[in-house]
Amino acid sequence: MRRREWLTGFSVVSLASLLGCRGYQYGHIVKPQSENLVGSHKGGAEVFDPLVDEAVAKLLARQHQGDCPVGPDGQPIKKSICFVGIENKMVEDIGDFKDQLYEQIDSKILESDAFQSISRRMVDAALFETRLRPDSLFIPDNQALFASVLQRQGIPIDYLLYARLTSGTTVRNSSSQRDYLLTLELTNIHTGFADKQSSEIRKGYHKTAMGKVWNYNPFTR
Repeated sequence: MRRREWLTGFSVVSLASLLGCRGYQYGHIVKPQSENLVGSHKGGAEVFDPLVDEAVAKLLARQHQGDCPVGPDGQPIKKSICFVGIENKMVEDIGDFKDQLYEQIDSKILESDAFQSISRRMVDAALFETRLRPDSLFIPDNQALFASVLQRQGIPIDYLLYARLTSGTTVRNSSSQRDYLLTLELTNIHTGFADKQSSEIRKGYHKTAMGKVWNYNPFTR
């Protein structure tokens, strides 16, 4: 009798344990002042946001040095930047972050007092019409063809902007460090001179003996 009661009680406890261990999903709103969630397996907002902020700010500040031309109304004449795309050369697939990075960089340009960004839709339409790839625009003939298509729409180009993501991984036993590098290349189509600005973040990944992963993200400025 006691054995039967013990088995019954064990079954109830086992069932309750199984039900209690069942996984569930939930969400919450991240406050603006809260830190970004740090990804456990690859880079995310905690990596890409500061990379964009630093690289764009330093590049545009350097190009903005000196006197700015003004129009007949006395207002500064903004130079136009054609942002042609992002190339991902990292070991990681960035997924939906590619479009978000484009929008972040584009928004930073629009916030500038000295530069304005050309609509992405107009850029894509010009690439489609000329059947050119973004990385082929640095060939002078292709560049001239692309600029002429936008010029017909009343959209002049002063600069071409190209972004590239790269990474390097250092492994030590169950730990690894990944160096994320965002490089912006800005080319003046009038002079042909190019300027580059890079920003880097180092992020560590660690596995415990139980297979759980934790990480940290120190970064250099």
